[in-house]
Amino acid sequence: MRHAAALTGLLGVTTLAPLVTDVGSSVRRAEAEQSVAAASRLRIVEYRGVRVPVPADWEVHWLDRDPTRCVRYDRRAVYLGRPGPEPDCPARAVGRTETLHIEPLDSGASTGEPARQRRAGSVRTDRLARFAVPREPDHETVLRLPEAGVQIRGTYGEDPTVLEQVLRGTRLTSEWTGAQRGAANPADPPGSDAFGLLEQLLPWLTGPSEPAPPPRPSAPRPHVKPRPPVEPSPDKPRDASPPKPKAGKPHKPRKRKSWVTGKGFDTCTAPSLRAMAAWRRSFKVANMYIGGAARACAQPNLNRTWVRKVRRMGYRLIPTYVGLQAPCTRFRQRFSAGSAAKAGRQAARDAVRRARALGIPRRNPVYYDMEVYDSRKAWCRKAVLTFVHNWTRALRKLGYVPGVYGSVGSSIRDVGRARGIKKPVAVWFAHWDGRTDPYNCPYMSRRWWPPHRRIKQYRGGHRETHGGVTINIDSNMVDGRVF
Repeated sequence: MRHAAALTGLLGVTTLAPLVTDVGSSVRRAEAEQSVAAASRLRIVEYRGVRVPVPADWEVHWLDRDPTRCVRYDRRAVYLGRPGPEPDCPARAVGRTETLHIEPLDSGASTGEPARQRRAGSVRTDRLARFAVPREPDHETVLRLPEAGVQIRGTYGEDPTVLEQVLRGTRLTSEWTGAQRGAANPADPPGSDAFGLLEQLLPWLTGPSEPAPPPRPSAPRPHVKPRPPVEPSPDKPRDASPPKPKAGKPHKPRKRKSWVTGKGFDTCTAPSLRAMAAWRRSFKVANMYIGGAARACAQPNLNRTWVRKVRRMGYRLIPTYVGLQAPCTRFRQRFSAGSAAKAGRQAARDAVRRARALGIPRRNPVYYDMEVYDSRKAWCRKAVLTFVHNWTRALRKLGYVPGVYGSVGSSIRDVGRARGIKKPVAVWFAHWDGRTDPYNCPYMSRRWWPPHRRIKQYRGGHRETHGGVTINIDSNMVDGRVF
């Protein structure tokens, strides 16, 4: 009885009273937040005890209820939960705007990127009010909130101000008790809440345990007569060493060619391994978007393991970086005429960092995705050529093979005609005429990028089914550099 009274007093004084107080203050805080939200056209989104004020016109998607939902960074939205392994994404999406993706901490692999590449930092919720979004090449930031056991990934278009305001308004509700935190974050130390304290006090309450019974005697082992030693043969002494292998050329692993010819496809997000296996009989080559400020789709499947296993299936891959776009496009992520040279070098460095993180070694290609722009504007065309020149030089210097993806009517034609610049080694061009020959194009000279340096995207977004799996893709004919 004395122990029970002590436990009641301990838990009642130290735990229950503050909990009642916190619940009351939490209700008042929630009412205040709701009133502020109504006044400023915000809505409060709550997930696992985290309350986030977002603009009222943002979409909200629960991924646990809709696992095929594509996490897109080109639409203002909040995504809650883990993305499914086979999201229904478009064949192509480019650009970024303000988005949030909140998911449990134990699903870190769902981001599809190596840990050192995500640059995620742990932040206490009481310090979010002063949080400043760092300017990163990919226009995104990743935060871990250990108190709630969640990770928040935020993206932005040009200016991170809106994203910064949303993150600064994020709070952890008081109803998110220690038991819930323990379920969300098993790494919490024992005794950090009332239940952990109870576990520590349990041996003291119940008293010493009964002594363990003595071990049962084991049955005696039967006596085994040792074998006599084997006498060495006079023809073969005991210390004779095994025969040496015959001299010959050492075995070398089969080296793949730097180029391939065959059918390929590209889609906005890396498909699951199950989907890639189902499609292997129909395709030799697949694309993967490795990063960039204008990469619009999340990559829940893309990581080093995915790259390694897909290549073991026999695929060759097209690593593509979707960075800043031309200054005369509709996209929000653009470089200017004055910053084109610097932007090209920065893009090359970031692309190489991401390629290495995915296990892509040197002497392999990385293609820059330069979307269509108004090629009739001379100042814009000059800025693009300056960017491509610096992208090519920097990528070569870092040991990788520079490539460019673009429309045959803008970047590919402009680079092909240009003089006095460093040109990419290989090109991947879009010309949706339905013809698969990459060398019979009226907009390109046959002298540009001779054999084994071209990939033609001959058909835009459409759905295809192979092996029972349907994906929205662009179709390509490949006779070019791949990984």
